[in-house]
Amino acid sequence: MIDSPSDPTKTQSGNLFQPIFSGLLASLVGFASSFAIILQGFDAVGATQAQAASGLFALCLGMALVGIGMSYITKMPLSIAWSTPGAALLITTGAVHGGFPAAVGAFMVAAALVVVAGFWRPFGRAVAAIPMPLASAMLAGILFNLCLAPVRAVAELPTLALPIVLAWAVCLRFARIWAVPAAVAVSAVMIAASTELPADLFANAWPAPVLVVPTLNLDAIIGIALPLFVVTMASQNIPGLAVLRSNRYQPDVKPIFVSTGIVSAVGALLGGQLINLAAITAALCAGPEAHPDKTKRYIAAITAGLAYILFALGAGVAAAFISAAPPILIEAVAGLALIGALANALVGSVADEEFRLPAILTFVTAASGLTLFGVGAAFWGLIVGGALHALLKTKKAAS
Repeated sequence: MIDSPSDPTKTQSGNLFQPIFSGLLASLVGFASSFAIILQGFDAVGATQAQAASGLFALCLGMALVGIGMSYITKMPLSIAWSTPGAALLITTGAVHGGFPAAVGAFMVAAALVVVAGFWRPFGRAVAAIPMPLASAMLAGILFNLCLAPVRAVAELPTLALPIVLAWAVCLRFARIWAVPAAVAVSAVMIAASTELPADLFANAWPAPVLVVPTLNLDAIIGIALPLFVVTMASQNIPGLAVLRSNRYQPDVKPIFVSTGIVSAVGALLGGQLINLAAITAALCAGPEAHPDKTKRYIAAITAGLAYILFALGAGVAAAFISAAPPILIEAVAGLALIGALANALVGSVADEEFRLPAILTFVTAASGLTLFGVGAAFWGLIVGGALHALLKTKKAAS
């Protein structure tokens, strides 16, 4: 017997399974693929294990609240994620004068800039006008050294690192979306088998929010806040909007930017950095795989938000395990997770011949680790690349 299209039980139950599964898949892949990068970023700028766990907790909870709320209100699949490129920036920037409180102050400044971009359209358009090849080159420079970590890990700990890389490569061939989660799972097995974990490792595993009183430091604002804002807008928010629009959604950017900016600022008091529109996992919630009816796909984003509440409760466990693991293995997993982003950034940086040389200059400067006047390489990469492009453009106009 063929089910009638008007059979509400069959239709509704079948329809609900798709977005729920897609939302769970998006949240699982999003968390497993990059939580180690997030924790590494916090550690690099001076956070303690408790502060890192608190920051991860704040990010997951903020992503859940904004994702659920905005998706329900707009009836669009507005998936919210943390800024993975932002975390990579923190790793390459390292400790700043003033320690973690200064980094938190920079997080709040970056969040304020996102809010301004939402309220003041000329500013938002000015940010969007930053040449994408230069923004991509800056991101590629940030990611480059991190993506060398798997090679270094294989050279230093071959018996532990090779299974992680092989698991990633095999899954990349047969089930691309599970490649990084598989690497995370294998690394957990390798760490558990080879590392003598402290008996009290998970004694304080339950997440305990830690208030961090921010301090404003000019070096941190220039070296962290401005590049964090630029890479988050260029590699997360703008691609996230593109994914939504390619799936025939036309969201108003003002409430998205304002809500993510405000929640990021509040979360920063607990150690969190920026949250933003999801870019990579957004397609899992916004595409036809989530539901053939585009008006039902918002359920997937709400489901992902609910799952992030559960991940928030596990933030303490994640931070404790990462802190006990050999750093080179965590760096290797992070590097594998970022290789795809590096590839996309490199392609985007050299695709336009007009920007090719300025983009290469931006890339090598950002990748150099240069620090001038307390300001990191990412900022200087964007400056020198923009200056060279302006110079070449002036010469072309004069001729």
